[in-house]
Amino acid sequence: MAAPLYTTDSGRLWHAGQILLVFVGLPARGKTHVSRSVERYLRWLGVKTEVFSLGDHRRRLLGGSSDLPADYFRPEGRSEETQALRDKVKHSLEEDVVRFFQENRGQVAIYDANNGTRAARRALRNRFEPLGINVFYIENLCDREDIVEANIRSVKISSPDYEGWDPDEAVKSYMHRIEQHAKYYETMETSGGPFVKIFNVGERLAINNVKGYLQSRIVFFLMNVHHKKRTIWFARSGQSMIEHSFKADSDLSAQGVEYSERLRDFIITKRRELLGERIANGEKAQERRLTIWTSSRRRCLSTCRPLAELGYKVVERQQMYELNPGVIDGLTPEEIKNRYPEEWAKSQKESYSHRYPRGESYHDLSVRLEPVILELEREPADVLLIGHGSVIRCLMSYLQGLTPQEIPNVELRRGDVVQVTPSAYGVNMTTHFFWQ
Repeated sequence: MAAPLYTTDSGRLWHAGQILLVFVGLPARGKTHVSRSVERYLRWLGVKTEVFSLGDHRRRLLGGSSDLPADYFRPEGRSEETQALRDKVKHSLEEDVVRFFQENRGQVAIYDANNGTRAARRALRNRFEPLGINVFYIENLCDREDIVEANIRSVKISSPDYEGWDPDEAVKSYMHRIEQHAKYYETMETSGGPFVKIFNVGERLAINNVKGYLQSRIVFFLMNVHHKKRTIWFARSGQSMIEHSFKADSDLSAQGVEYSERLRDFIITKRRELLGERIANGEKAQERRLTIWTSSRRRCLSTCRPLAELGYKVVERQQMYELNPGVIDGLTPEEIKNRYPEEWAKSQKESYSHRYPRGESYHDLSVRLEPVILELEREPADVLLIGHGSVIRCLMSYLQGLTPQEIPNVELRRGDVVQVTPSAYGVNMTTHFFWQ
């Protein structure tokens, strides 16, 4: 479900209290990717959530690795000065977490760090549980070298810590850091509190002592997360013979047919370009499978037809029907103001939650789209979503990590294609113009 329409005095939902999600794992195990994905999903649910990354915090305070003492990343044998510096950074971040809970009325804080020893995890429980905060661990385990190296190349060596380094040398340096930490790493045990263990970024999960609705929702979401690289494309359906009418399920106009053909040409050409770039960057790449998702409305199916004729699979999803406008179907804004002035005023004030008589709100649409969102998280291949403006607003807002109240303000013009590439720190979005 999407964000509830009610608020509470505490600002927290589902009587779940405050939760500290502590990520556990050796470096380059996908912790950042999973933590940002969980943050995005919880914000979609309306939960006030924030990620607190120890690595990002350290870089803000101290700079890149070239500015640090030589023994800063050693798992043991550090000087007293270096240990004091590490403790100072850690304490500073924990104070930020406390302020988030106590002053900003936050509900879920995500603590992104290695936390690879029982002592480190015990210290966090002793610090936060007396404050009434539930500590819940998510451990990321990975024994596949290809995943580890891909994480290092895509995330770690592009950070300020390795600015100016040769990529291969940076990978060797980071691998050495991992080897040193692995000697002292201690996995989670059943006596260590509630936890989820994620193996190889989603291949398998192990769950221990998870309690309550919100923790269960987090586990359910984690079952859909994976690490595979893919691209998600968004495009509006072509112009129909009868525009701005929900009831009239009309087919494409002549301009709409031209649009659908130009969209086909653009997608094929752009995917070929991206494949060439991946090969030039040293990847052993081949063209990924592309599936097209759309609604069952005629204009959407006809927009997909040129690609379907080339053999691309088109999946009709009933949940992707456009927002039902109700009694204002087919009316211009000026006509709505004149006929339904009170409803118009409400819609301007509460654009996410308001529904016109016999219609749907953006909240209703968001609830309807949740199965599509979870399937989108689970899908390992490329996806092209061809749909209605209201549906695209909801789905793009989710991927961008926007709040539900921001959904009605998201726009995608007909003639634009949005290219979305999931990354460790969220998503990269690029808008391409292909048709006027």
